[in-house]
Amino acid sequence: PYRDFVTVGLLLRKLNLKNSTKIKTINNIVPDCWIYVQDTNVKLGRIQIFNNWSPYMVEDIQSKVWIGLEYFCNENDDFWNMSETECVEFAINELIKMELIESREDVDDYHREKVKKAYPAYFDTYSEMDQLIQYLNQYDNLYCIGRNGQHRYNNMDHSMATAFETVDHILHDRQDKEHIWNVNTEKEYHEIKEEGNHHE
Repeated sequence: PYRDFVTVGLLLRKLNLKNSTKIKTINNIVPDCWIYVQDTNVKLGRIQIFNNWSPYMVEDIQSKVWIGLEYFCNENDDFWNMSETECVEFAINELIKMELIESREDVDDYHREKVKKAYPAYFDTYSEMDQLIQYLNQYDNLYCIGRNGQHRYNNMDHSMATAFETVDHILHDRQDKEHIWNVNTEKEYHEIKEEGNHHE
């Protein structure tokens, strides 16, 4: 099973999240790339601030903030089936409700993106993954890589690492595919803060 995903990109004139850290940022916006939303009064799950990924992701970095509002849903549920206009207005209203923007006038542009099967889920038949891996490994020319290929909640770097391992496997005529499946199997969660260091 999977969870699906809708992101609403909004180009803002301002974002009411000020920097309260010692980290210097352009226009003193909050330095985070992601902010998880814990407010049960909104559907919004996470805010992504593209300015903080790279200043080259926003044309007018000095006066605009490009954010992604991330919604976790299921394909063909009510949220998924909203029109783009309905979805964008819903997202804007949630930002206003959270007092992150003041009004619709703070939004200069928008874009909605729907992603099917974005998040592998760890329930239902997931406990039988070992049997599935054993079955798939019988096929010499079949390589399962990436988040959906391995049904594993990998970050982008881990997903790419499975591809690198696969190339190495083919170039060196290796037989055992375990090293491909073992990418990102350590127990530590990758987005925790530990002794001042961020793990991703």
